[in-house]
Amino acid sequence: MVQLKKVLSGEIKLKKNLSFPGAVVMPEPDVQVITSCGSRIPAHSKILASASPVLENIVERRQKGKGSERKIPILGVPYDAVSVFLQYLYSSECGEDQMDKYGMHLLALSHVYMVPQLKQVCSKGLSQRLNVENVVDVLQLARLCDAPDLHLKCMRLLSNKFKAVEKTEGWRFLQNNDPYLELEILQFFDETESRKKRTRRRRADQNLYVQLSEAMDCLEHICTEGCTSVGPYNMDPCKHKGPCTKYSTCHGLQLLIKHFGTCAKRANGGCSHCKRMWQLFKLHSSICDQPDECRVPLCR
Repeated sequence: MVQLKKVLSGEIKLKKNLSFPGAVVMPEPDVQVITSCGSRIPAHSKILASASPVLENIVERRQKGKGSERKIPILGVPYDAVSVFLQYLYSSECGEDQMDKYGMHLLALSHVYMVPQLKQVCSKGLSQRLNVENVVDVLQLARLCDAPDLHLKCMRLLSNKFKAVEKTEGWRFLQNNDPYLELEILQFFDETESRKKRTRRRRADQNLYVQLSEAMDCLEHICTEGCTSVGPYNMDPCKHKGPCTKYSTCHGLQLLIKHFGTCAKRANGGCSHCKRMWQLFKLHSSICDQPDECRVPLCR
């Protein structure tokens, strides 16, 4: 930082080497950056113009004006934040301490002066520094500066810790001064909850499909090969058959089959267990592609 100020002020120059007449000399600053406190920071117009298209337009307008001294106002942020901003334009570097102190100011400057690399650095840095106390302020800034990634992370933090955020001064200020943003936040909460419900339903449906698929496999396995004590009519009762790899599903299905074969209410349709067995038989028959050879009861 000190080195940069010395370069900007002209205290440090690249002196021409007599042995190399074509050596490059660092020019003296040709513009003055005016801050909100009235202080001036010397800078080089070519460096500013190459880093920011907005500053390039300002420099071009200043060059067409009269007078040798050209001024570029960068207002609305502290002097130190402007100094760090200019340092980034020269070096493309921003330290962690600088991000801690001036991250929000730098994000605003990077948006106004169209410096996308700095904007990306600030969005990432501020997202890592989000907390309950500053999330509302960062959200408002992210909204104004068109920073979607930072905006989304603020919304997620609000959704996860809304009870704590409600007690902060930032949230009370938001309620009193920006009801549209408050409505947007509450709508985001509703959409998030709806997505969670849809996800839970999809997972429940997927689990049901997996269970039905396993039940179909076990039904065909029992009726074709037999498992433990239940199997086809020509199964040798003296030959003990050990449990299969899907024993939990297979055992429950065997109990259901035994009940289905002896239930007195089955004919009248008054047994819930038998209705379940009928459903499995119907489902199997609807997907079986070899009904003439299939050994599952009632398949044809």
